[in-house]
Amino acid sequence: MLSSDIPKNIPQGSGVYLFKDKSGKILYIGKAKNLNKRIYSYFSKCSNQPYKLSLLLKGAHKIDHIETATEKEALILEGNLIKKYRPKYNVMLKDDANYPLLKLDINNRYPRLIIVRRMKNDGALYFGPFTSASAVRSTLRLIGPIFPLRKCATKEIPKRSRPCLNYQLGRCLAPCCFDVSVEDYQEIVDQVKLFLEGRSKQLISKLRKVMQKAAKELNFEKSARIRDQIRAVEKTVERQTMVSAGMKDQDIIGLSCHDNEAGIVMLLVRTGYMVGSKNYVINYKWESPGEVLEAFLKQYYNDKEFIPSDIILSDAINDKHLISAWLTGKAGKKISISVPTRGDKKKLVHMAMINAKNILLKRQKIHHSATLDEARFVLKLKRRPNHIEGIDISNLKGGLAVASLVTFVEGLPRKSAYRNYRIKEVKGIDDYSMMAEVVKRRLKKGTLPDLFVIDGGKGHLSVVLKTIGALDLVAPPEAISIAKADKRQSGAIDKIYLPNRKYPLILNRNHPVLSLLMRIRDETHRRAISYHRKRRGKRLTGSELDMIPGIGEKRKKALLKYLGDLQSIARAEIKELQNVPGISHKIAKNIFDYFNRKHP
Repeated sequence: MLSSDIPKNIPQGSGVYLFKDKSGKILYIGKAKNLNKRIYSYFSKCSNQPYKLSLLLKGAHKIDHIETATEKEALILEGNLIKKYRPKYNVMLKDDANYPLLKLDINNRYPRLIIVRRMKNDGALYFGPFTSASAVRSTLRLIGPIFPLRKCATKEIPKRSRPCLNYQLGRCLAPCCFDVSVEDYQEIVDQVKLFLEGRSKQLISKLRKVMQKAAKELNFEKSARIRDQIRAVEKTVERQTMVSAGMKDQDIIGLSCHDNEAGIVMLLVRTGYMVGSKNYVINYKWESPGEVLEAFLKQYYNDKEFIPSDIILSDAINDKHLISAWLTGKAGKKISISVPTRGDKKKLVHMAMINAKNILLKRQKIHHSATLDEARFVLKLKRRPNHIEGIDISNLKGGLAVASLVTFVEGLPRKSAYRNYRIKEVKGIDDYSMMAEVVKRRLKKGTLPDLFVIDGGKGHLSVVLKTIGALDLVAPPEAISIAKADKRQSGAIDKIYLPNRKYPLILNRNHPVLSLLMRIRDETHRRAISYHRKRRGKRLTGSELDMIPGIGEKRKKALLKYLGDLQSIARAEIKELQNVPGISHKIAKNIFDYFNRKHP
């Protein structure tokens, strides 16, 4: 645990601070304009302290710091240290592993372009990620005839006595057989870089200059080859969509958050044309959208050679001016960061946000599908629980008893299928009989679920199983129950009760199946409590007004609609009551007399 006098030992200047645990492992890295003030803020007494901060302070043992001359230097150092140490509590950028990339290993004298699934810190250039394997293969097929990079499957150039078919087709310079100069080959590599970065206009301009030079030197074969390259690139540009009339280079970045993940989609606009997109996923548990985007910008552009003049964001960030100044220094030109509120830029940002949301939905669907497969195995079910319904009972000493039913399909809530039940047949406190009544009523109506998840213990499960068995159904639902952990026991975990098993099943706290069952149970419990409170409120209001002569359902609704609640009705004067539609002077006097006699 950190000592509260630590901030006194921290200087007032800019720099980077590092939270470390007892073993010296770095937990969090941050930067500050004033180190003393920033670190002191962590120790301020605050009732609504973020969960992330409470965990960080609990696990931290010491704080180290590195002073810098300027805040800009602190920003650069922070990014480098985060990339090196990957601390637990920092936002970490990672490529979505579902998407392939193109790798151009510029460390090799004769680089080749290959498809990979992982980005490594090996000095190579990576392009993408692409939305699918077919998309990246299509791009590779497009590049092959235009830019004659070597197509060898080996990392190093093999020794051959004669060139392969790619050379005969004009798709490779065959450095494996001929003396191809590194400079000539590097020229093609630079062209490929421009093409994959979406700078097609710049590439065409460069190719035209080379073509004209070759023609002047009477090298007509080379001139004709470059002419064909230009035509091929121009055809590619024709298929791209123009989105900026100003012919600008832009990165449009949209963010969408769900549960513990944030999806980021970057739309690439080069010289006014939409040339592609990139998709990323970031762990998102405690940070605000602005913090996530700020961390993304610092990590993404840290090692990029090309930075567009306009960076357009879906959410505002705190250090906009500082990051803009840092990127301006890196790019050698003015870099603008903005959050549009209207117009074409706003539409593009909205498009990026929708794509980011779809990425998360796709990942979520894959995750839930795997969880349901795991649930079938762990819970010993006969079939995959695609359709799950949770049931809970709520009552106060047996009075106004209600039940709620929530529905999850493919691991996701389907709120249109949520139901509330009033207990009709059971009087007094008898949770088991109430549960049996609700299950019996549910089984008589509608498409049956694959699995019931009951909020309760072994007794609740036994009653439900008995009720299901008594109805002699062709394909009866299966059932399990989940009971909350005993709060008096430190580290206790919720218990899962299964049919024909004496002792409860205890799963790891982070097990996906336990998380799903707890989510269903908590949603059921929340709805049951909410419905019970609503009934109690109506009963309390109704019982008072029903005692007044001349007040029926219609006048009761009018009074509540006009005056709001029972307390307002009780405090109202006769004239005020008469203003309510349908309330005569006589009725108003009855209401006034009732409440004033009752509450003198």
